[in-house]
Amino acid sequence: MSAEVVAAVAQAHRRDWARVPATTVHLTRDLDLAEECTQDAYAQALQTWTQTGIPDRPGAWLTTIARNRARDVLRRESVLRRALPLLVSAASVPGPEDDLITRAKKKILAARIPYRVPSPDHLAERVSAVLEVVHLIFATGHTAPAGAHLARRDLVDNAISLARMLHLLMPNDAEISALLALVLLIDARADTRLSASGQLLLLSQQDRTRWDTGLIGEGVGLLTDALRRRPPTRYAVEAAIAAVRAEAPTWQDTDWPEIVALYGVLLRLWPSPVVELNRAVAIGLRDGPRAGLDALTPLLADPALATYGYLSAARADFLRQLHQWTQAAEAYEEALALTGNDVERAFLTGRLGEVQAHLPN
Repeated sequence: MSAEVVAAVAQAHRRDWARVPATTVHLTRDLDLAEECTQDAYAQALQTWTQTGIPDRPGAWLTTIARNRARDVLRRESVLRRALPLLVSAASVPGPEDDLITRAKKKILAARIPYRVPSPDHLAERVSAVLEVVHLIFATGHTAPAGAHLARRDLVDNAISLARMLHLLMPNDAEISALLALVLLIDARADTRLSASGQLLLLSQQDRTRWDTGLIGEGVGLLTDALRRRPPTRYAVEAAIAAVRAEAPTWQDTDWPEIVALYGVLLRLWPSPVVELNRAVAIGLRDGPRAGLDALTPLLADPALATYGYLSAARADFLRQLHQWTQAAEAYEEALALTGNDVERAFLTGRLGEVQAHLPN
Protein backbone atom coordinates (compact mmCIF):
# COMPACT_ATOMS: atom_id res chain seq x y z
CA MET A 1 0.00 0.00 0.00
CA SER A 2 1.61 3.23 -1.16
CA ALA A 3 1.91 6.42 0.88
CA GLU A 4 0.21 8.24 -1.99
CA VAL A 5 -2.91 6.07 -1.66
CA VAL A 6 -2.98 6.49 2.13
CA ALA A 7 -2.72 10.26 1.72
CA ALA A 8 -5.48 10.27 -0.91
CA VAL A 9 -7.81 8.25 1.33
CA ALA A 10 -7.05 10.55 4.26
CA GLN A 11 -7.82 13.61 2.15
CA ALA A 12 -11.04 12.01 0.91
CA HIS A 13 -11.98 11.30 4.52
CA ARG A 14 -11.54 14.95 5.45
CA ARG A 15 -13.42 16.28 2.43
CA ASP A 16 -16.09 13.66 1.71
CA TRP A 17 -16.82 11.76 4.92
CA ALA A 18 -20.09 13.63 5.57
CA ARG A 19 -21.17 13.64 1.93
CA VAL A 20 -20.89 9.88 1.39
CA PRO A 21 -23.14 8.69 4.26
CA ALA A 22 -25.53 11.60 3.71
CA THR A 23 -26.04 10.40 0.14
CA THR A 24 -26.15 6.73 1.11
CA VAL A 25 -28.75 7.27 3.85
CA HIS A 26 -31.31 8.29 1.23
CA LEU A 27 -31.09 4.70 0.01
CA THR A 28 -30.82 2.90 3.36
CA ARG A 29 -33.07 5.11 5.53
CA ASP A 30 -30.77 3.88 8.29
CA LEU A 31 -27.96 6.12 9.53
CA ASP A 32 -26.04 3.27 11.19
CA LEU A 33 -26.10 1.19 7.99
CA ALA A 34 -25.09 4.20 5.89
CA GLU A 35 -22.08 4.85 8.12
CA GLU A 36 -21.12 1.17 8.11
CA CYS A 37 -21.25 1.05 4.31
CA THR A 38 -19.20 4.25 4.14
CA GLN A 39 -16.52 2.73 6.38
CA ASP A 40 -16.44 -0.32 4.11
CA ALA A 41 -16.00 1.95 1.08
CA TYR A 42 -12.99 3.70 2.61
CA ALA A 43 -11.45 0.37 3.60
CA GLN A 44 -11.96 -0.92 0.06
CA ALA A 45 -10.37 2.25 -1.35
CA LEU A 46 -7.10 1.45 0.42
CA GLN A 47 -6.96 -1.89 -1.37
CA THR A 48 -8.47 -1.04 -4.75
CA TRP A 49 -6.67 2.26 -5.35
CA THR A 50 -3.37 0.51 -4.75
CA GLN A 51 -4.21 -1.80 -7.66
CA THR A 52 -6.05 0.55 -10.05
CA GLY A 53 -4.76 3.99 -9.11
CA ILE A 54 -6.50 6.91 -7.43
CA PRO A 55 -9.72 7.89 -9.27
CA ASP A 56 -10.21 11.38 -10.64
CA ARG A 57 -13.23 11.89 -8.38
CA PRO A 58 -12.55 10.01 -5.12
CA GLY A 59 -15.75 11.23 -3.47
CA ALA A 60 -17.93 9.95 -6.31
CA TRP A 61 -16.06 6.61 -6.29
CA LEU A 62 -16.58 6.21 -2.53
CA THR A 63 -20.27 7.12 -2.80
CA THR A 64 -20.81 4.53 -5.52
CA ILE A 65 -19.09 1.80 -3.51
CA ALA A 66 -21.01 2.69 -0.33
CA ARG A 67 -24.35 2.67 -2.14
CA ASN A 68 -23.57 -0.65 -3.86
CA ARG A 69 -22.63 -2.12 -0.50
CA ALA A 70 -25.90 -0.80 0.97
CA ARG A 71 -27.92 -2.36 -1.86
CA ASP A 72 -26.28 -5.73 -1.20
CA VAL A 73 -27.09 -5.53 2.51
CA LEU A 74 -30.69 -4.44 1.88
CA ARG A 75 -31.14 -7.23 -0.67
CA ARG A 76 -29.95 -9.85 1.84
CA GLU A 77 -32.16 -8.40 4.56
CA SER A 78 -35.15 -8.55 2.21
CA VAL A 79 -34.54 -12.22 1.56
CA LEU A 80 -34.08 -12.84 5.28
CA ARG A 81 -37.34 -11.08 6.16
CA ARG A 82 -39.25 -13.25 3.68
CA ALA A 83 -37.68 -16.44 4.98
CA LEU A 84 -37.69 -15.59 8.69
CA PRO A 85 -41.34 -16.55 9.43
CA LEU A 86 -40.71 -20.01 8.01
CA LEU A 87 -37.56 -20.52 10.07
CA VAL A 88 -38.31 -19.13 13.53
CA SER A 89 -42.00 -18.85 14.24
CA ALA A 90 -41.45 -18.53 17.98
CA ALA A 91 -38.60 -16.04 17.88
CA SER A 92 -40.92 -13.07 18.31
CA VAL A 93 -41.86 -14.16 21.83
CA PRO A 94 -39.44 -12.45 24.22
CA GLY A 95 -37.87 -14.66 26.85
CA PRO A 96 -36.71 -13.67 30.33
CA GLU A 97 -33.18 -13.20 29.04
CA ASP A 98 -34.25 -10.37 26.69
CA ASP A 99 -33.61 -6.84 27.97
CA LEU A 100 -35.97 -3.94 27.24
CA ILE A 101 -33.86 -2.34 24.56
CA THR A 102 -33.35 -5.51 22.68
CA ARG A 103 -37.10 -6.12 22.70
CA ALA A 104 -37.79 -2.62 21.37
CA LYS A 105 -35.43 -3.22 18.47
CA LYS A 106 -37.16 -6.51 17.68
CA LYS A 107 -40.53 -4.79 17.63
CA ILE A 108 -39.21 -2.13 15.29
CA LEU A 109 -37.77 -4.79 13.00
CA ALA A 110 -40.95 -6.88 13.06
CA ALA A 111 -43.06 -3.82 12.25
CA ARG A 112 -40.63 -2.84 9.51
CA ILE A 113 -40.39 0.69 10.90
CA PRO A 114 -37.51 2.40 9.04
CA TYR A 115 -34.97 4.70 10.62
CA ARG A 116 -35.48 8.04 8.92
CA VAL A 117 -33.59 11.31 8.74
CA PRO A 118 -35.86 13.97 10.33
CA SER A 119 -37.70 16.12 7.84
CA PRO A 120 -36.33 19.61 7.09
CA ASP A 121 -39.14 21.10 9.19
CA HIS A 122 -38.13 19.08 12.22
CA LEU A 123 -34.46 19.78 11.61
CA ALA A 124 -35.16 23.52 11.50
CA GLU A 125 -36.73 23.37 14.95
CA ARG A 126 -33.56 21.90 16.42
CA VAL A 127 -30.88 23.49 14.29
CA SER A 128 -29.73 26.16 16.75
CA ALA A 129 -29.06 23.67 19.53
CA VAL A 130 -27.39 21.28 17.11
CA LEU A 131 -25.11 24.01 15.77
CA GLU A 132 -24.06 24.95 19.29
CA VAL A 133 -23.06 21.34 19.95
CA VAL A 134 -21.15 21.08 16.67
CA HIS A 135 -19.34 24.34 17.42
CA LEU A 136 -18.46 23.11 20.92
CA ILE A 137 -17.10 19.84 19.56
CA PHE A 138 -14.97 21.73 17.05
CA ALA A 139 -13.68 24.23 19.63
CA THR A 140 -12.79 21.44 22.06
CA GLY A 141 -10.96 19.56 19.33
CA HIS A 142 -9.20 22.61 17.89
CA THR A 143 -7.47 23.31 21.21
CA ALA A 144 -7.88 20.51 23.72
CA PRO A 145 -8.54 21.81 27.26
CA ALA A 146 -5.99 19.38 28.67
CA GLY A 147 -3.58 16.67 27.65
CA ALA A 148 -0.37 16.18 25.73
CA HIS A 149 -1.63 17.29 22.32
CA LEU A 150 -2.60 20.76 21.14
CA ALA A 151 -5.62 19.47 19.21
CA ARG A 152 -7.86 16.43 19.07
CA ARG A 153 -8.14 15.66 15.39
CA ASP A 154 -10.93 13.14 15.94
CA LEU A 155 -13.21 15.81 17.40
CA VAL A 156 -12.30 18.34 14.70
CA ASP A 157 -13.02 15.83 11.93
CA ASN A 158 -16.29 14.78 13.55
CA ALA A 159 -17.43 18.39 13.91
CA ILE A 160 -16.62 19.19 10.30
CA SER A 161 -18.35 16.01 9.14
CA LEU A 162 -21.46 16.91 11.12
CA ALA A 163 -21.44 20.45 9.73
CA ARG A 164 -21.10 19.12 6.19
CA MET A 165 -23.92 16.64 6.72
CA LEU A 166 -26.20 19.37 8.08
CA HIS A 167 -25.35 21.52 5.07
CA LEU A 168 -26.22 18.67 2.72
CA LEU A 169 -29.54 18.10 4.49
CA MET A 170 -30.42 21.80 4.71
CA PRO A 171 -28.43 23.58 1.98
CA ASN A 172 -30.55 26.75 2.17
CA ASP A 173 -30.02 27.35 5.88
CA ALA A 174 -27.70 30.35 6.09
CA GLU A 175 -26.66 29.68 9.69
CA ILE A 176 -25.52 26.16 8.85
CA SER A 177 -23.56 27.52 5.89
CA ALA A 178 -21.97 30.11 8.17
CA LEU A 179 -20.92 27.54 10.76
CA LEU A 180 -19.45 25.28 8.09
CA ALA A 181 -17.58 28.28 6.69
CA LEU A 182 -16.23 29.09 10.15
CA VAL A 183 -14.84 25.64 10.91
CA LEU A 184 -13.31 25.27 7.44
CA LEU A 185 -11.61 28.67 7.59
CA ILE A 186 -10.11 27.89 10.97
CA ASP A 187 -9.13 24.33 10.06
CA ALA A 188 -7.33 25.58 6.94
CA ARG A 189 -4.46 26.54 9.28
CA ALA A 190 -4.33 23.20 11.09
CA ASP A 191 -1.05 21.95 9.60
CA THR A 192 0.89 25.10 10.55
CA ARG A 193 0.00 25.44 14.24
CA LEU A 194 3.03 23.44 15.41
CA SER A 195 6.69 23.58 14.49
CA ALA A 196 8.57 20.51 13.31
CA SER A 197 9.62 19.94 16.92
CA GLY A 198 6.04 20.21 18.21
CA GLN A 199 6.17 23.75 19.58
CA LEU A 200 3.17 26.06 19.39
CA LEU A 201 3.30 28.60 16.57
CA LEU A 202 1.20 31.74 16.88
CA LEU A 203 -0.76 33.06 13.92
CA SER A 204 2.00 35.59 13.30
CA GLN A 205 4.59 32.79 13.06
CA GLN A 206 2.75 30.37 10.80
CA ASP A 207 3.80 29.62 7.23
CA ARG A 208 0.83 30.91 5.23
CA THR A 209 1.99 29.18 2.08
CA ARG A 210 1.02 25.93 3.78
CA TRP A 211 -2.53 27.01 4.61
CA ASP A 212 -5.16 24.99 2.78
CA THR A 213 -6.33 27.39 0.06
CA GLY A 214 -9.04 24.95 -0.98
CA LEU A 215 -10.67 25.09 2.44
CA ILE A 216 -10.26 28.87 2.56
CA GLY A 217 -11.94 29.27 -0.83
CA GLU A 218 -14.76 26.93 0.15
CA GLY A 219 -15.26 28.75 3.45
CA VAL A 220 -15.34 32.19 1.86
CA GLY A 221 -17.82 30.95 -0.74
CA LEU A 222 -20.12 29.52 1.93
CA LEU A 223 -19.90 32.72 3.95
CA THR A 224 -20.66 34.90 0.94
CA ASP A 225 -23.69 32.78 0.13
CA ALA A 226 -24.91 32.89 3.74
CA LEU A 227 -24.64 36.67 3.91
CA ARG A 228 -26.64 37.03 0.69
CA ARG A 229 -29.57 35.13 2.17
CA ARG A 230 -30.01 36.80 5.57
CA PRO A 231 -28.49 39.48 7.84
CA PRO A 232 -25.32 38.41 9.63
CA THR A 233 -25.71 36.17 12.64
CA ARG A 234 -23.22 34.94 15.24
CA TYR A 235 -21.52 32.27 13.14
CA ALA A 236 -21.48 34.47 10.05
CA VAL A 237 -19.62 37.22 11.90
CA GLU A 238 -17.18 34.74 13.44
CA ALA A 239 -16.59 33.30 9.99
CA ALA A 240 -16.04 36.81 8.61
CA ILE A 241 -13.36 37.40 11.25
CA ALA A 242 -11.70 34.11 10.34
CA ALA A 243 -11.90 35.05 6.64
CA VAL A 244 -10.17 38.40 7.21
CA ARG A 245 -7.32 36.58 8.93
CA ALA A 246 -7.17 33.80 6.35
CA GLU A 247 -7.08 36.10 3.33
CA ALA A 248 -4.33 38.40 4.63
CA PRO A 249 -1.17 37.58 2.65
CA THR A 250 1.02 38.31 5.70
CA TRP A 251 0.51 38.94 9.41
CA GLN A 252 1.39 42.59 8.89
CA ASP A 253 -1.31 42.91 6.22
CA THR A 254 -4.10 41.75 8.54
CA ASP A 255 -6.93 44.28 8.58
CA TRP A 256 -7.16 44.77 12.34
CA PRO A 257 -9.57 47.74 12.11
CA GLU A 258 -11.98 45.48 10.24
CA ILE A 259 -11.56 42.71 12.81
CA VAL A 260 -12.18 45.12 15.71
CA ALA A 261 -15.33 46.36 13.97
CA LEU A 262 -16.52 42.80 13.39
CA TYR A 263 -16.00 41.94 17.05
CA GLY A 264 -18.15 44.97 17.86
CA VAL A 265 -20.92 43.54 15.67
CA LEU A 266 -20.48 40.12 17.29
CA LEU A 267 -20.83 41.64 20.76
CA ARG A 268 -24.23 43.05 19.78
CA LEU A 269 -25.38 39.74 18.34
CA TRP A 270 -23.87 37.48 21.00
CA PRO A 271 -22.78 39.36 24.15
CA SER A 272 -20.03 37.33 25.80
CA PRO A 273 -17.00 38.03 28.01
CA VAL A 274 -14.90 35.89 25.67
CA VAL A 275 -15.91 38.05 22.71
CA GLU A 276 -15.00 41.14 24.73
CA LEU A 277 -11.61 39.57 25.44
CA ASN A 278 -11.01 38.83 21.77
CA ARG A 279 -12.02 42.38 20.83
CA ALA A 280 -9.60 43.78 23.42
CA VAL A 281 -6.77 41.70 21.97
CA ALA A 282 -7.66 42.91 18.48
CA ILE A 283 -7.56 46.51 19.75
CA GLY A 284 -4.06 45.87 21.05
CA LEU A 285 -2.99 44.48 17.69
CA ARG A 286 -4.51 47.51 15.95
CA ASP A 287 -3.42 50.28 18.31
CA GLY A 288 -0.49 48.83 20.24
CA PRO A 289 0.09 46.96 23.54
CA ARG A 290 -0.84 49.87 25.81
CA ALA A 291 -4.26 50.20 24.18
CA GLY A 292 -4.71 46.44 24.39
CA LEU A 293 -3.80 46.39 28.06
CA ASP A 294 -6.25 49.22 28.78
CA ALA A 295 -8.99 47.32 26.95
CA LEU A 296 -8.29 44.19 28.96
CA THR A 297 -8.26 45.88 32.38
CA PRO A 298 -12.07 46.10 32.87
CA LEU A 299 -12.35 42.38 32.14
CA LEU A 300 -10.24 41.48 35.18
CA ALA A 301 -13.29 42.04 37.38
CA ASP A 302 -15.56 39.75 35.32
CA PRO A 303 -16.16 36.55 37.31
CA ALA A 304 -16.85 34.64 34.09
CA LEU A 305 -13.19 35.13 33.12
CA ALA A 306 -11.69 34.51 36.56
CA THR A 307 -10.38 31.08 35.58
CA TYR A 308 -9.92 31.77 31.86
CA GLY A 309 -6.23 31.37 31.14
CA TYR A 310 -6.32 33.26 27.84
CA LEU A 311 -7.07 36.52 29.66
CA SER A 312 -3.93 36.16 31.75
CA ALA A 313 -1.92 35.11 28.69
CA ALA A 314 -3.10 38.13 26.70
CA ARG A 315 -2.23 40.50 29.55
CA ALA A 316 1.16 38.84 29.92
CA ASP A 317 1.97 39.35 26.25
CA PHE A 318 1.02 43.03 26.24
CA LEU A 319 3.00 43.58 29.47
CA ARG A 320 5.99 41.79 27.91
CA GLN A 321 5.84 44.09 24.88
CA LEU A 322 5.77 47.09 27.25
CA HIS A 323 8.82 45.71 29.11
CA GLN A 324 6.90 45.56 32.37
CA TRP A 325 8.80 42.45 33.32
CA THR A 326 7.63 41.85 36.89
CA GLN A 327 3.95 42.16 36.05
CA ALA A 328 4.43 40.15 32.89
CA ALA A 329 6.05 37.30 34.85
CA GLU A 330 3.16 37.29 37.33
CA ALA A 331 0.64 37.18 34.49
CA TYR A 332 2.45 34.31 32.77
CA GLU A 333 2.56 32.37 36.06
CA GLU A 334 -1.19 32.95 36.45
CA ALA A 335 -1.83 31.79 32.88
CA LEU A 336 0.21 28.64 33.51
CA ALA A 337 -1.85 27.87 36.61
CA LEU A 338 -5.03 28.07 34.54
CA THR A 339 -3.81 26.12 31.48
CA GLY A 340 -4.08 22.35 31.16
CA ASN A 341 -2.89 21.81 27.59
CA ASP A 342 0.75 20.65 27.63
CA VAL A 343 1.65 22.33 24.31
CA GLU A 344 0.26 25.67 25.47
CA ARG A 345 1.95 25.24 28.84
CA ALA A 346 5.30 24.68 27.13
CA PHE A 347 4.81 27.88 25.13
CA LEU A 348 3.88 29.89 28.23
CA THR A 349 6.81 28.42 30.15
CA GLY A 350 9.17 29.55 27.41
CA ARG A 351 7.75 33.07 27.45
CA LEU A 352 7.96 33.16 31.23
CA GLY A 353 11.63 32.23 31.03
CA GLU A 354 12.26 35.06 28.53
CA VAL A 355 10.60 37.56 30.85
CA GLN A 356 12.33 36.30 33.98
CA ALA A 357 15.70 36.79 32.28
CA HIS A 358 15.02 40.54 32.44
CA LEU A 359 14.19 40.60 36.14
CA PRO A 360 16.80 41.95 38.55
CA ASN A 361 18.67 39.31 40.55
